[in-house]
Amino acid sequence: MGLESQLAGTFVGTRFSDALNWARKYSLFQYPFVTACCGMEFMSTACSHYDISRFGAEIPRFSPRQADLLIVVGTVSHKLAPVLRKVYDQMCDPKWVVAFGACASSGGFYDNYCTVQGIDTLIPVDVYIPGCPPRPEQVLDALMMLQEKIQAEPLEKQA
Repeated sequence: MGLESQLAGTFVGTRFSDALNWARKYSLFQYPFVTACCGMEFMSTACSHYDISRFGAEIPRFSPRQADLLIVVGTVSHKLAPVLRKVYDQMCDPKWVVAFGACASSGGFYDNYCTVQGIDTLIPVDVYIPGCPPRPEQVLDALMMLQEKIQAEPLEKQA
């Protein structure tokens, strides 16, 4: 009864793309591609102290066909690069990628023949998280940046 009296005579409307993007940004199904030591810092974001579930990204999916957010955590070698590309290709559209840590973003301190010098040479990256290892607060900041990017996407790009 209180809600009807507050909304009496008003009309609430939005564009379909805004409503769809709002739903997408709060229901991110992540696929963690963890290869190195940054995995411990990444796992701590799911703990109650940092609580990634506030952002709708708490449940990891371990099948790329059920995920729309690929989080690459750690070093990627050239031998592992085709696997990462295959995981990315198996994900449904729209999909987003986060490079977690210095190794995923730029190869880190591994400047050698066997390490990929940034996963953006293999797949497109939406958000980079710097650091070795990054703090959980940086993960949450990156997630909020990704949510802002998702909210601003036009509907034509998503199809």
